[in-house]
Amino acid sequence: MDQPSSVDLAKKLAHLLSDVVSLSFISQGHHWNIKGFNFYQFHAFFAEIYEDTSSAIDPLAENIRKLGFNAPYLLTDFSEMTCINQERIDGDAIESINSLVSANSIVTNCYADAFELAENCNQPGIADFLAGRHEMHQKWQWQLESTLGIR
Repeated sequence: MDQPSSVDLAKKLAHLLSDVVSLSFISQGHHWNIKGFNFYQFHAFFAEIYEDTSSAIDPLAENIRKLGFNAPYLLTDFSEMTCINQERIDGDAIESINSLVSANSIVTNCYADAFELAENCNQPGIADFLAGRHEMHQKWQWQLESTLGIR
């Protein structure tokens, strides 16, 4: 097997960036549209998620640029590259959380894959950033699944 290259890592980071942008938009949409008895609790929880995921967008793009490649930035690019299923939810808390569990799981796995690739490409700074973000998404996964009572 060939040694992974910076091209491979940049492509992986571009796909990860697309998934993070999608997760950020989805969680913000749930924040805006949540309805029901526990409105405030979920409104605040979803805000935490989208604010956190949004904070990772610029560093992800900058890591792509550090490798010498252009970062995607058009919504069409993100839409074409994301692995996240984008479905409209009409403010139902349980459906919103299930949607975020699924989307965040994809992002968490993608961070883990990108971390491994960064280590194999001898990019310790990028790997360190990815490790921290992976840990944060593991926390979101635990909290989302615990809200549903599945963890």
